[in-house]
Amino acid sequence: MEFSLLGPIAVTTGSTELSLGPAKRRSVLALLLLQPNTTVPLEQLIDSLWEDEPPEHARTVVQGHVSRLRATLAEGGAEAYGIELTTHGSAYLLRLPEELIDAHRFGELVALARPEAAPADAVPLLREALGLWRGPALTGTVTSPPFAAATHALEERRLTAVEALGRAHGTLGEHEQAAAILYTAAVNHPLREGLIAGLMRALFRTGRQSDALEWFHRTRRLLNEELGVDPGERLRGAYEEILRAEAADGGRAKPTAGARTGAASDGAAGHGRGAAPEGGRSAAAGHGPRPVAATGQGPVPDGTGASDTRGDDAPGGDRARAGAADGARAGSGSARAGAAPRLLPRPPARFLGREEELATLTAVLADRTTGESPLAVVAGPAGVGKTACAVQWAHQHAGSFPDGQLFADLRGFGEGDEAPPAEILRDFLLALGTPPERVPGSAQAASALFRSLVAERRLLVVLDNARSSAQVRPLLPGGPHCATVVTSRSRLDGLVATDCARPVGLQTLGHEEGAALLGAMLGPERVAEDPAAARELVDLCDGLPLALRAAAAQLTARPRWRLARLAAALRDERRRLALLSAEDTGIAAALRMSVARLSADDAQLLSALATSADGHLNTALAAALAGYDPERTQDGLDRLAEMHLVDEEATDVYTISTLTQLFARDERGEGGDGGKGE
Repeated sequence: MEFSLLGPIAVTTGSTELSLGPAKRRSVLALLLLQPNTTVPLEQLIDSLWEDEPPEHARTVVQGHVSRLRATLAEGGAEAYGIELTTHGSAYLLRLPEELIDAHRFGELVALARPEAAPADAVPLLREALGLWRGPALTGTVTSPPFAAATHALEERRLTAVEALGRAHGTLGEHEQAAAILYTAAVNHPLREGLIAGLMRALFRTGRQSDALEWFHRTRRLLNEELGVDPGERLRGAYEEILRAEAADGGRAKPTAGARTGAASDGAAGHGRGAAPEGGRSAAAGHGPRPVAATGQGPVPDGTGASDTRGDDAPGGDRARAGAADGARAGSGSARAGAAPRLLPRPPARFLGREEELATLTAVLADRTTGESPLAVVAGPAGVGKTACAVQWAHQHAGSFPDGQLFADLRGFGEGDEAPPAEILRDFLLALGTPPERVPGSAQAASALFRSLVAERRLLVVLDNARSSAQVRPLLPGGPHCATVVTSRSRLDGLVATDCARPVGLQTLGHEEGAALLGAMLGPERVAEDPAAARELVDLCDGLPLALRAAAAQLTARPRWRLARLAAALRDERRRLALLSAEDTGIAAALRMSVARLSADDAQLLSALATSADGHLNTALAAALAGYDPERTQDGLDRLAEMHLVDEEATDVYTISTLTQLFARDERGEGGDGGKGE
């Protein structure tokens, strides 16, 4: 006779399963099996069987279930197995050999396994233990808190065994097997940090660096959104281990014994989740790979770097300089030892046009006449393709920066909080080879150390999705051979004023470029069938690459649709935003992130502007629509223009795009369900 808790509650004799009756009877048996050879008080059984106030006849009900269980066990030949269910006053005792309970056998097998000391023996032991599970523990019992707690405890033991099996395979060098085992458990338990950490290491050791880092960022985002906490020591440790290994190995993972030799991927392509397409980033990409850094071969100077002395005048400047020098000595050897990794996101797919903007970036970032580190700010409205343009340029000119490239998503306009400079700097320094214990704790000292490490290197830094100039300044390199590209929906006028940044504005696409993008996505033949409809689609998408890509996704999913049919659907303003979405990305999602950063007054002003008949207005008309005085209105319009939510075409002549109007109306509840498609 065998008793099963690791799945549906069951009792089997040979190949026959005994009939246990209703859920409460199964629950009584489960509670007795969870405490074998121990008296279980009747009151404990009653409390476990009823979530709410138990009925007056609860004692009689439990006694009846115990009586039926005793008869069922006797019919199955319990006596021959040394099994007896007895009554002891107001308590019950199920006496039996504990090895007949699958949960007990599971625990014994796991206890025998030593995944690090004896991995070859541990693998079969742990596989046998996990093979005892036939589904979620305690299936078929009531859903009261005591049973929920018991189920959780058993599931924790199972996950611990899964992690141990992954470690055993890893110790044997069987990283592919470890990744396969840990993957399913990680999908089902996305907040279990130890499990994710083991999966990250297994993926990295098979050469799948991109997947490993993706798991870290996904888990970090979930921890922040669902629990409001940052990654713990184990998850963070795995992430830092991977970054240090990449720096030491030149950005290329080396599969070890037992891993597929073809699994290693080039660090240049493997670390980015991919630049957002020309239309910008998806919601998921807003939490893309954390900063990674390149190392170079030049000498590491002492001090903090001379290009930025702001930190020296701040309180604690001496401590910052001391920490930087100490960290530089600790990290320089490791940094010089590895080859420069190429860690940009992959080039944007189907990137077209932007020749003028790319040429401007080249002129700005190749300028060495000032003796300063050049800085460009690529700015424009949501969905216009800022990230794609910056990453495209970076790939085209990677050869000009042989000491490597750094990339960081600053999360300025995304879900959750923006990335603090100290967090980005820590990752930069770790990837440069600085030991974790030597990374300065303050952002000021970390910034000084970062500048000193890269001062003599030919390095490109891409800082994506910045919210403010203050967020960017500590991340700027100081060396004259470094160059920095920043992307933002804000103009970042502060960087222009204090750091001589050169703005590179991105405008929406015209009819020809927009139609070409549709042709690249759909095939030129499909666009050539109806060029007038293609032009109309460009207009309906406001010339935004992100909107055009979403429209192309709709047409790709509907191969029988002609362009004119989608154009007809988009003419319905109530549906337009929903149709210009593709899963987790779309214009409404992008605009929502911009509007979320506005003050309440500016958000109200934008909402008022959305009621404009044709989207053209001046300060007087805007003040009338919002009910503000002219001075307050002018200040608000200036801030909206800085965020590219309105466009100042000439002095006191403003326009608001149709899609922005539709979004603002939806937020007011006036536009139907168009924005609900996100």
